[in-house]
Amino acid sequence: MIRLDKLTKTYRGQPHPAVDQVSMDMPRGEIVVLVGPSGCGKTTTMELINRLIEPTSGRIFLDGEDVTNADPDALRRRIGYVIQQIGLFPHFTVAENIATVPKLLGWDKRRVGERVDELLDMVGLEPSEFRGRYPKQLSGGQRQRIGVARAMAADPPVMLMDEPFGAIDPITRDRLQNEFLRLQQQVQKTIVFVTHDIDEAIKLGDRIAILGERSQIAQFDTPAAILSNPASPYVEDFIGAGASLKRLHLSRVGDVGLDTGAPTARIDGDVAAARERLRSSGRAALLLLDADGRPQRWVDAGDLEGSDLSSAGEPVAAVVQAGATLSEALNEMLTSNAGVALVVDRSGGFQGLLDFETVMVATRSAPEFYRAAKVPS
Repeated sequence: MIRLDKLTKTYRGQPHPAVDQVSMDMPRGEIVVLVGPSGCGKTTTMELINRLIEPTSGRIFLDGEDVTNADPDALRRRIGYVIQQIGLFPHFTVAENIATVPKLLGWDKRRVGERVDELLDMVGLEPSEFRGRYPKQLSGGQRQRIGVARAMAADPPVMLMDEPFGAIDPITRDRLQNEFLRLQQQVQKTIVFVTHDIDEAIKLGDRIAILGERSQIAQFDTPAAILSNPASPYVEDFIGAGASLKRLHLSRVGDVGLDTGAPTARIDGDVAAARERLRSSGRAALLLLDADGRPQRWVDAGDLEGSDLSSAGEPVAAVVQAGATLSEALNEMLTSNAGVALVVDRSGGFQGLLDFETVMVATRSAPEFYRAAKVPS
């Protein structure tokens, strides 16, 4: 989808190019992450792609077309762009921000309105609630979602994202990363993503380009291949210690075998029936579910001596969705007393248990274990 051919940028008065003859093929529908230390030319390379910065030499191809000398404004309307500072217009409403490019393209009012509502729903924001708000009325995470929606407004085949989650707190960043992967599974854009965080690159990237000085490519490959076979000591140093644990970012909870034999009972059900179910299972504890099948409490045989299940036992902990990474699941398991993670679907319905042994097997497994799909359906 994107091909860079000996792309070079030299600034006047500088002894060396900022970007030096970079050549790279970026496959259609994949997330390609550019990662490297500060000042290595990651953002400059990205800005050359949509010609916010004009190249000194080399060529840029978009979907087979040489766009090196094309009209830059027309080129940028074919490419969505998201930056760390988001860049929403403060005097525009959310709807007006999202509608910026479609209006420039001459879309009629009805089509624009439908697209705004579609995108708000897609990024998990209720259109009727957020359409008329201004950026100052949004949280950082909400503004970031609006920035992504605006970049997607004209349905561009390519999106450029420059450290879009870098200025957000870790909890919100993790949620946005997961939402971003879920969204990408739907829209299948070709995305160039810049970050300095190797863990974020491993989690999000279908392919990673580890860059050195002047954007020289130290290694360009899948995350699993880079972790298993770093191309040089520089790449090894950049990956850092704990490559085996970093592999846990590459697999989702839904990719591994879950324990689906845990005994369960309704929290508003019969105590005697729950007691018998636990006894016949041979297990030490039983999981209580609500009417919608969502985990509520753990109980053991002693807890089932009473007559009321609603307050028996202990509240559940370490609950993860099937789309969570094994790294995220392991973190939840380490902070709970249960020794297992409760795996639920997107509506919170119980799917099974994930234990430490399963995670350890995944850690030791060959890279081929890790599936290309980032998020299970």
